[in-house]
Amino acid sequence: MIEVKHIIKSFEGNTVLRDVSADFRDGQCNMIIGQSGSGKTVLMKSIIGLHTIDSGRIEYDGRNLPDMKEKEVRLLRREVGMLFQGAALFDSQSVIENVMFPLEMWASMTKKEMEDRAKFCLSRVNIQEVAWNLSPAEISGGMQKRVAIARAIAMNPKYLFCDEPNSGLDPKTSLVIDQLIHEITQEFNICTIINSHDMNSIMEIGDNIVFLKQGIKEWQGSRFDIYDADNEALQDFVFASELFQKVKAANKGPEI
Repeated sequence: MIEVKHIIKSFEGNTVLRDVSADFRDGQCNMIIGQSGSGKTVLMKSIIGLHTIDSGRIEYDGRNLPDMKEKEVRLLRREVGMLFQGAALFDSQSVIENVMFPLEMWASMTKKEMEDRAKFCLSRVNIQEVAWNLSPAEISGGMQKRVAIARAIAMNPKYLFCDEPNSGLDPKTSLVIDQLIHEITQEFNICTIINSHDMNSIMEIGDNIVFLKQGIKEWQGSRFDIYDADNEALQDFVFASELFQKVKAANKGPEI
């Protein structure tokens, strides 16, 4: 579990996160949502440690990140997987070499052990053996995201961060990627944190959702809780489109 407690973060006098507290749970897809400028990206980057917070606590299973020494932070990094928005694969390397990259950086393994681990991860995300020696440019965008997921779980992480994982994908492929992330999260009991504005993803896999507005945590709950939530800002954000208004009406049932 990751817990953030009373986080405040400012840039040049402009406060972006205002006393934010939230918990992100193991074995669940924890989603950070909100409009552009709400602070969701800053919150994720603060949790990862890319931003130094002004005050508050960021606890990885009770270990406070701001208090950690450099050596402790390096050890924590080995427990973290990252799925970048654009996959961020290396074009000069093959698919399997991309997945092996974090193992070569961090793991104490033989070459054979690294190859076996990479093959297992690629098989888990349904990348067939014929594609393992291809370059990222030779596979589809959806397959590239699968490779990126395989690389993110190569170190068997306890914590997985996903930045807009469906960016640039068509709706059908997005659904497949969502389900894959959800399955892996539950299968390996990972604390997965997803930064997203994709309503389909939110309503499909949002086990634990943190909604930010202007740097303040307005609401926290599951995708099932959203329908009856009494937070007007959340309702306006999630059910802004006519389609999702119909979905909301269908799930609430007829008024009596």
